[in-house]
Amino acid sequence: MQLTDELLKRLELLYQKYDAMGQDMNSYLDGLLYADFLTYWDYIHLDTLLTLQHPKTPFPDEKIFIMYHQITELYLNLILHECEQIANKADLSVSFFSARLKRINRYFEALIDSFDVMVDGMEKDQFLAFRMSLLPASGFQSGQYRMIEIYASDFLTLVPAEKREGLRNATVADQYEHLYWKTGATELSTGKKTLTLKQFEQKYSQKFIDLATSVQTKNFWQSYKALEAKGEDVSTLRELLRSFDTHVNVNWKLMHYRSAVRYMQRDPEDIKATGGTNWQKYLPPRFQKLVFYPELWSVQEIEDWGKKWVEEFVPGNK
Repeated sequence: MQLTDELLKRLELLYQKYDAMGQDMNSYLDGLLYADFLTYWDYIHLDTLLTLQHPKTPFPDEKIFIMYHQITELYLNLILHECEQIANKADLSVSFFSARLKRINRYFEALIDSFDVMVDGMEKDQFLAFRMSLLPASGFQSGQYRMIEIYASDFLTLVPAEKREGLRNATVADQYEHLYWKTGATELSTGKKTLTLKQFEQKYSQKFIDLATSVQTKNFWQSYKALEAKGEDVSTLRELLRSFDTHVNVNWKLMHYRSAVRYMQRDPEDIKATGGTNWQKYLPPRFQKLVFYPELWSVQEIEDWGKKWVEEFVPGNK
């Protein structure tokens, strides 16, 4: 083998790298000499990944249910990865913000487009049987999803509109007690917190409060307003935020609603969701009217929030 000038240059750069850290380059070269070549399955830990599905029942379709939720959480983690970059970027620019929002929207589009795996991909009788073994667990308990909501806008936005004025000057901890999603995990008969909600709060409450406190001035909405105040051209960013708002607060939730209707709506009485969550009142955006960026929408658009989708896809809800 000929020691070319290019190779010698690279060896010199390696030497400088290790020497700057007080390390012996020869020891690292020995390690490289004896190390195995990297394989695809080792790099993504495929064998481990495929051992993480543990159905609670013998019903084959439960594996579909588990794996799709795991895939969803991986996508949510990708979204959070982008949220963190936006919030923590020094001298945030429109171009950087827009590029990350495009990624986030793309991830949500993939999730929404793939949700037919849940809507049409399981036998109803199997689902209604194996779901009983999952109590009190519920997809409601996705902490990553709640963290995305916190990054998205001012924390007060997550409080129902009729309660916001009285909490405008309240602490994050006080506002947290009134978040909209808590009403979705109350017992249908008594209005008390379900065990699902109690478990969720015990695990995540402090984490949510800490995150909301840390992003008060650098959530998506505050970052957008800061760029607009500087005179930046935020027209593209505005449309990306509108798309993000629609994906999170209309399309994603309505896909869940469509799935719930498919598996749990029964005349004359609806089947309770896992964990006893009140899905009939909690999932439809037309009831929640949760909008991250009301300033970016017309009054009529907010009034019709989610209505068109329900009329098109959910019979009997026109």
